[in-house]
Amino acid sequence: MNEVDHIKTRVVGIDIRENRTTYAVVSVRGEIIAQDHFRTSDYSEISEYVSALAENVLSLVEENGGYETVRSVGISAPSANYLTGCIENAANLKWKGVIPLAAMLQDQLGLAVAVANDAHITALGEKAYGSAHGMKDFIIVSISHGGLGSCIFTNGLPHLGFNGFAGEVGHTCVEVDGRQCGCGRRGCLETYVSDRGLVKTAEEEIAKSKEPTLMSELDELNINTIVDCCEIGDRMAIETFRRVGSMLGVGLANYASVINPEAIILTGDMMAAGKWLLKPMRQAFDEHVYRNIRGKVRILVSILKEGERDVLGASALAWDVKEYSLFK
Repeated sequence: MNEVDHIKTRVVGIDIRENRTTYAVVSVRGEIIAQDHFRTSDYSEISEYVSALAENVLSLVEENGGYETVRSVGISAPSANYLTGCIENAANLKWKGVIPLAAMLQDQLGLAVAVANDAHITALGEKAYGSAHGMKDFIIVSISHGGLGSCIFTNGLPHLGFNGFAGEVGHTCVEVDGRQCGCGRRGCLETYVSDRGLVKTAEEEIAKSKEPTLMSELDELNINTIVDCCEIGDRMAIETFRRVGSMLGVGLANYASVINPEAIILTGDMMAAGKWLLKPMRQAFDEHVYRNIRGKVRILVSILKEGERDVLGASALAWDVKEYSLFK
């Protein structure tokens, strides 16, 4: 009898964020079989972090089907470059410079590893399982954990650009000599429309006005507490979201005018703001988008759960990488 190759039916998806790393074993059908997490911020040295990540992944895999069932690993990370397998000068991570993450983890796991930036991963997740299913030309915009990431899909494929950094709309300048950005420049869009940008705008509103506001009485300014103030009718809180939403709408209008997508799909923590952000955003978008595509670009909010989207997207990336095993 001739031997036949064993088909591996699982991959590992990993989502690296500033404070939290989530990792999961995912089946070929997109089912999250097991999932866990640990604190990214506990590791100031990248070598220690990669060792901890490998140990945690191996433990989860062995508890859920075993190492021999896993084909490959996909990773979502800020400022990651799919073409090089590296995190390159991430503004919001402790580890600076160029980090060959794919090679480092592959050495420890003995499995194929692919790395892409969080917006690219989000787009893969949305195309495979979410709001972009069936679409060929769309833009993903993810606004969370201090930044704004984006990925462009054209003709069904991600457009990564010559060096792998296409779609960095968060680092387009919207105000000359404006707010300091983690990338080293000033006035970047993400400094105004991210969760940190929202808080900064709220602080500016409180400082410049003598009008009373519930925001000044909050123990912590964040998306949810400012939304609570809006729901009660706090004028200054509503104005805070109007400013942020309008800035986002202008940024997206410029983006859409260049790309001409079927849809822009919004994801991330900022979507918790709901109508308070989205209504002024849509108004500004319609006012500033190129007239020939006005009314023809759908703006959607992701239907996938925040805790699942990026590990699913990372698992989709894992299936695309060429299979490799040190022990095959």
